[in-house]
Amino acid sequence: MNGNKKHRDKKAYDNDGAEFDIEEDRPPKKSPLKRNKKKSYYGERKKYDPTFHGPTEDRSCTDIICCLLFFVFVIGMVGLGGYAYYSGDPLTLIYATDYQGNVCGKTPGFEQKPFLFYFDLLECFDTTTIVTSNCPSTKICLERCPRETFAPFTLLLLDRLGEAAADAGLPDQVGLDIPDSEWDKMMCEYGFNPKAEYTDSVSPYFNNLDKIFEDKRCAAYYLKSEPLFERCIPGFLVSNESSVAEIFEEVTGYIATSDTVNEINITTTDIERTFQRVVNTFLDLRGFLEFLYQDFISSWWLILIGLAIGMALSLIWIILMRWIAGPMVWGSIFLIYGVLGVGMYFCYKQYFDLEDMRVSDPTFAFLATLSDFLRLQKTWLTFGIILLVIFLVILLVTLCLCNRIRLAVQLIAEASKAVGNMMSTLFFPIIPFFLQVIIYSLWAIIAVYLATSHEVRYEVYNAPPDFAIENGTECVYETFNATYNTNGTTATCVFVSYSLPTYTTYLQFVNLFGLFWISNFIIALGQVTLAGAFASYFWAYDKSNDVPALPLLRSFWWAIRYHLGSIAFGSLIIAIVKIIRVLLEYVQLQLKGKTNNVAKFLITCLQCCFWCLEKFLKFLNKNAYILVAIYGKNFCTSAKDAFFLLMRNIIRVAVINKITDFLLLLGTLCIVGLVTVAYFFYFSMQITFINDLVPVPELHYYWAVIIVISLGVFCIARGFFSVFDMAVDTMFLSFLEDSERHDGSPEKPYYMSKDLMQIVGKKNKKRKDQPDNNDEESETEDW
Repeated sequence: MNGNKKHRDKKAYDNDGAEFDIEEDRPPKKSPLKRNKKKSYYGERKKYDPTFHGPTEDRSCTDIICCLLFFVFVIGMVGLGGYAYYSGDPLTLIYATDYQGNVCGKTPGFEQKPFLFYFDLLECFDTTTIVTSNCPSTKICLERCPRETFAPFTLLLLDRLGEAAADAGLPDQVGLDIPDSEWDKMMCEYGFNPKAEYTDSVSPYFNNLDKIFEDKRCAAYYLKSEPLFERCIPGFLVSNESSVAEIFEEVTGYIATSDTVNEINITTTDIERTFQRVVNTFLDLRGFLEFLYQDFISSWWLILIGLAIGMALSLIWIILMRWIAGPMVWGSIFLIYGVLGVGMYFCYKQYFDLEDMRVSDPTFAFLATLSDFLRLQKTWLTFGIILLVIFLVILLVTLCLCNRIRLAVQLIAEASKAVGNMMSTLFFPIIPFFLQVIIYSLWAIIAVYLATSHEVRYEVYNAPPDFAIENGTECVYETFNATYNTNGTTATCVFVSYSLPTYTTYLQFVNLFGLFWISNFIIALGQVTLAGAFASYFWAYDKSNDVPALPLLRSFWWAIRYHLGSIAFGSLIIAIVKIIRVLLEYVQLQLKGKTNNVAKFLITCLQCCFWCLEKFLKFLNKNAYILVAIYGKNFCTSAKDAFFLLMRNIIRVAVINKITDFLLLLGTLCIVGLVTVAYFFYFSMQITFINDLVPVPELHYYWAVIIVISLGVFCIARGFFSVFDMAVDTMFLSFLEDSERHDGSPEKPYYMSKDLMQIVGKKNKKRKDQPDNNDEESETEDW
């Protein structure tokens, strides 16, 4: 009897992970070459370690070099931030700068002229915003914005009428009869006197108003304006007190309601209609944003209530997952069967209903309309066969993976128990979230300071074809007129923008790389902390008594005390891949408009490959961090062990990941949908008893409030479920480790729960001095 017992205790494992008796159930022998090859592919199975009883407490610092490199890089980022702060000036993005580069209200001599005036706002509509310094319109600084609307281009019409009269031999009655008050109203470049230039016989603008406006020496029109961010903006865009029609009623000039020049009828009504089309969009957008702002002010407390409801529902969903995971998964599978069955029945019915119906030629029917195509018997026969094949494939997959699906469901239930046992883990992501907000804020600040560490840049503008240098050429404003003798020409040296040194682009890439590395470092720190906490639950032999006190705090201390180097190593790999993807996108942007299709194709392929690589590395890093939290080994060793462990159980990995993703997606959609529908019925006054208790505020666009609530609930649900997802992954890897290390004997008992052991056909044996009615050998099953 003892011999048989000893004989039965000789256990081994086949290549698929099933336990077998060495003498009785030995699998067929394979050649040494094939066995070694298989072993090299998947690594060695974990051996029993009598000193291991959960997350290792005797730890040492891992990946010290990477830890030092990370801290050196952080110090370098601090230095980069200091340089950016010293050399940059974000206020240049706000300051109003004229065509000479003078800052309105700041530059000496312009302290009393704080407002920027645009000669032609319509020229700014081709840029991203009218308040940037890249707007091509000439800009000057004023003491105050225009208080009235004035259209000097009407003087141009009168000038042309005078020229036409002179050409016809009629006396010129209007050519020079312009009051000084009208000349004084014109807005022109600094030092340019329009009346003197117009009346000076040696001036290139003598009796030529057209050239004055063409050369942009004076504004052709301006509107009654009000200051907004130190810019003179048309009043109807800023204030509700004025409209386009009211402004054009104030137009002054010499033309009547209707004048004709060269048989072309010109009216102020036409001018108003043309400008109206341009500004209507701005007016509508302004009103829409004002209404949205009022709605959010009136309903902020409802938004907070909605977010709180979403948080409560997410918590309840995670707690209930231990009971509803199974019904949800199996119910979804049978629902798919039902849908496919209904589809096959419908195809069968349509096929026989069309049996006696005469139809046209199939080719002609296909080329005609969809309805003709659906009247073909072969169409429904094809649909039915496709649905049948899908049904059989899903049925076979379900039958083959039945035990693995049951295992996945039970692991999800175990993860729900672990989260319920450590509720603090649900709120731990708040810490990484705020750290991420700080990192992104610092990155944005440094990027803005770097983007404004520039010098003033001028370019040649409005140069004639025979001028010495072309338009767009960089010039020096102080010496431009003397160097090129611009008298009698239209060429000017105009402030365009602030130019950046070449190395600033490289510093921006360094700043972006720092964002990727540090942000992924924070994510990894959270993953290691959560993994350590959940692993302490799984590896507790008695879940009610052996779970250590404050497991989350202990795991966090271990992470920052011993494993910052491993965390920095893994996050560095992700940051390198991400910066390569950014560089590829930058190259693709540089190739935009080029005709090199081969280069574009290669760049697109590389982008796809690195995207896949990033996804794979994130998945591998996550599992490596779990083993780091459990065993306290370095990153490379943990990554290798995690990879081989997953490869030895690749089918289980696929099943558990997909089922978990499905349940979390379903939970997110249910929570967001429930809150969204509830608020829709509330705002539409369809929940009378709640509407009586909580009156609905007056809102212009209640759907905008619903969208904000839905997005907030979605983010909250994803945050809660990210913790649950980490719990499932930790339980899964711990389960695989437990299955390989232990065999259920008194010396090597399983740490998994009884429910998990029941699913995989295992159980712990009792010692001889511990009688048990079920003292049997551990059943095994190749699941």
